[in-house]
Amino acid sequence: MTLDPRFNQDIDRTGTGSSKWDKMEQLFGVSPAEGGLAMWTADSDYATAPCVIDALCRAAEFGVFGYGYDDAAYKQAITWWMAERHGWEIEPDWILTTQGLGHALATAIDLWSPADAPVVIFSPVYHEFAAKIRKVGRTPLEIPLRRDGDRYEIDFDAAEAALTGREKVMLWCSPQNPSGRIWTAEELRAVAAFAEAHDLILISDEIHHDLIYPGHRFVPAHVAAPEASDRLVVLTAASKTFNIAGQRTGNVIIPGARLRSEMKSRLAATDYQPGTLGVAMVTAAYSPEGAEWVDAQMQHLVGNCAAFETAVNAIPGVRALPLEATYLAWVDFSGTGMSDSEISERVRKSARIAPTPGPGFGRGGEGFLRFNLATTRARVEEAGRRLREAFSDLQ
Repeated sequence: MTLDPRFNQDIDRTGTGSSKWDKMEQLFGVSPAEGGLAMWTADSDYATAPCVIDALCRAAEFGVFGYGYDDAAYKQAITWWMAERHGWEIEPDWILTTQGLGHALATAIDLWSPADAPVVIFSPVYHEFAAKIRKVGRTPLEIPLRRDGDRYEIDFDAAEAALTGREKVMLWCSPQNPSGRIWTAEELRAVAAFAEAHDLILISDEIHHDLIYPGHRFVPAHVAAPEASDRLVVLTAASKTFNIAGQRTGNVIIPGARLRSEMKSRLAATDYQPGTLGVAMVTAAYSPEGAEWVDAQMQHLVGNCAAFETAVNAIPGVRALPLEATYLAWVDFSGTGMSDSEISERVRKSARIAPTPGPGFGRGGEGFLRFNLATTRARVEEAGRRLREAFSDLQ
């Protein structure tokens, strides 16, 4: 099969200020100078879509980078994308922009959760949920998801038992990170009903919503449960889809007038406005040209997933959970009988790969590692080969 050159050019990112590559040795003891592979943080190793690069080139040629004020085209691009790609009809004035979704999470938690109120999360889940909760002085309330074979399910009985009655905010991850699971419309309605029953603001992080594999369909929370409009806050961004996370441009889409007014006031109070280059990049990305590039990227990721899963699933006691969304492979090493430290030692020292450790995703992450597959096919195949060699004594 011919590989798409857009996603298979070997771009050397070391020494470019890339946290993914230039912090790898500091954080994980894996040196890029010694052939280490960075497969941890969620950004891609290939260049963004040509339409995005063209927009930046036009801005650079113009050469004036003064204050901006007109975001109509930006908001129109977002509304077009949500309708075209996700069947979600939104109004432009629902959209508020933040400095990436980490900023959005922290602001929302600080705004809507009192200092003495735990914040509900369902683990294992994106590690920045708990990190942001703690950074703003709150406490995460972890409710474990129930694993059924290769899938995670929501255990509402466990959730009911865990609540203290003081909670005001629930963070939800859709598609689910780290497992790559897509929640059904029925499940999302049940989550919304749970939030209503306990008077919780439901913050749905949907950043990976464009990275969907063939045969699967992502359903936005608001499409599944429009009745939750008055308590729903949806977080989206073009950052993961188009590899532009460094521009720190995220969207908080709030259908309900009261919550939207409160968030708008908080952002105004901190004098936050988005950078004009980030706005230009998102506007260019959310276009027919950007859609074609995303579709091609997904075909590349299908091949990467197949190559990686074939390699790791051949190791006795190791299984990559099948991906429905995201480019992040959630790999279960627990069947090897090894401890997290022993698994990590083999992967980092022997295989010279730096994935994200599973325990950082909270309860249920033990025995797992998360691998970023948004890179060249050659690098994915090399990672698979190294992992099989590092665990060759099991075969």
